[in-house]
Amino acid sequence: MNLLLESLKALLFGIVEGVTEWLPISSTGHMILLDEFIQLQMTDAFKSMFEVVIQLGAILAVVVLYFSKLWPFKKPKKGEGFVGLFKMETVMLWLKVVVAILPSAIVGIPFDDWMDAHLHNAPVVAAMLVIYGVAFILVEKKHHARRARIQSVELIDMRMALMIGLFQVLSIVPGTSRSGSTILGGIFLGCSRSLAAEFSFFLAIPTMVGVSILKVGKYAMVQLSAGLPLFTAQEGIILALGMVTAFVVSLLVIRFLMDFVRRHDFKAFGWYRIALGAVVLGYFLILGR
Repeated sequence: MNLLLESLKALLFGIVEGVTEWLPISSTGHMILLDEFIQLQMTDAFKSMFEVVIQLGAILAVVVLYFSKLWPFKKPKKGEGFVGLFKMETVMLWLKVVVAILPSAIVGIPFDDWMDAHLHNAPVVAAMLVIYGVAFILVEKKHHARRARIQSVELIDMRMALMIGLFQVLSIVPGTSRSGSTILGGIFLGCSRSLAAEFSFFLAIPTMVGVSILKVGKYAMVQLSAGLPLFTAQEGIILALGMVTAFVVSLLVIRFLMDFVRRHDFKAFGWYRIALGAVVLGYFLILGR
């Protein structure tokens, strides 16, 4: 293996992951196209795991940028006792996140292998890109002149958190976009664009950590049952490069998205999804796959 060449590929995958994980444009659709033109010279099992686990780098960017909002502990004042250790608004935020991720965990974990086997293909991804691209345009047209009634995360109650979580279940189908489905759900339910985007970032932390643990666990079982090491030194370098790149790029993209949605709507992303869906479908039709 040419380590330098594979490292450059890992950097490119990390860049694409860092951009597409947060923008509502489907990281899966972009990864499918990227893998067609720039393939890592690794085993299929490693590549499948790599494309998921580099998302941990992207997730770390959310933790860094929103650390003060996500860290639930504080220095207690004298006489407050154990309860004084916690910032209750942050504890409530995490409870809402837990409630919101339950639907996708209940549906996603049992059907993970089935989804990979039956739905991880170009026609499904292209269809989901187009369908949700149209959905973004329609929802934005409907809500364009309305002022969102929910402007802060404190106003999201448990019922709404669960409803947003049900929208996240839709992202189990490849091409939907996890951020896209949760942002769309948030706007549909009355959240501001910036709040919908921010809450989708928070949901990504346990969701993607859980998915990564699941993927690494399956990969480890295959490797160890075959008497192979978990990673070679070169594979470890490739994985680390992808994660670090996704982290750095995510820092920039999250800041960009939050600034963008304060001044613009999501229709541009809807049109982009439709165009990308047409490209994905057309490309694979031409190839006869």
